[in-house]
Amino acid sequence: MSRIVFLGDLHGNMVATEAMANEIKRIAPEQVWFLGDAVGKGPSNCETCDWVKANCDHFLKGNWDEWIIDSYRKRDNKHSHYAAENRFFYEQLGEERLMWLQSLPYEDEILISGIRFRLFHGRPVDNLYQGFDSDEWLKQGFYSEAKKTRYDSYICADSHRPYVRSLHDGYAINTGSVGNSIGMPRAHALLVEGDLNEEELKPISFSILSVPYDNQKEADIALATEGLPLKEAYAREILTGVYSR
Repeated sequence: MSRIVFLGDLHGNMVATEAMANEIKRIAPEQVWFLGDAVGKGPSNCETCDWVKANCDHFLKGNWDEWIIDSYRKRDNKHSHYAAENRFFYEQLGEERLMWLQSLPYEDEILISGIRFRLFHGRPVDNLYQGFDSDEWLKQGFYSEAKKTRYDSYICADSHRPYVRSLHDGYAINTGSVGNSIGMPRAHALLVEGDLNEEELKPISFSILSVPYDNQKEADIALATEGLPLKEAYAREILTGVYSR
């Protein structure tokens, strides 16, 4: 039986990322999948981007990754709101990291214990799927418009709050956020245990990893970072798990 970790939404929070990295080292999974949003919001975007590149086996692009890349492309357009708002992030990251993020696919798939999972971030390739949404809304995520394929289940990120929902059509699962959680202000990820690349239906388990970290340290780093957009709001989110913007 294999252990596979799925994580996303690091958002420049290296304090939380290091705490999750220690837990992943303890678990020693066969694979680590990154489901998007290495960057944006927090102060340490170079560090979280580099950690993903060095420590994950498979990578996907998220909506913040896309927004910051798009802002970089439009940096000379004085009428682009996002270009100005995201300048801090693309200037911090530099062109090499931005081009690596640009190269990432939007979605992928994995077969575990006879279940073929669609893997994606959420936006920009699909909807934002949240744990309190209706079954009818969530089950839209089983279909990939880009690949014209219907999957048995899906694993996504983007909502910043983890969940495992059992629908009539399959499982709708969210990793939660490593660096910018809604609700419990911890670092979250998903551990799946099952038979990797097995076509036959076999037992499978899903566990939410909930890892404490030094939230005050991360908030202090953010508040001391010159030029970080909306840093007071980010610090409140990190400390409370309540979004203020």
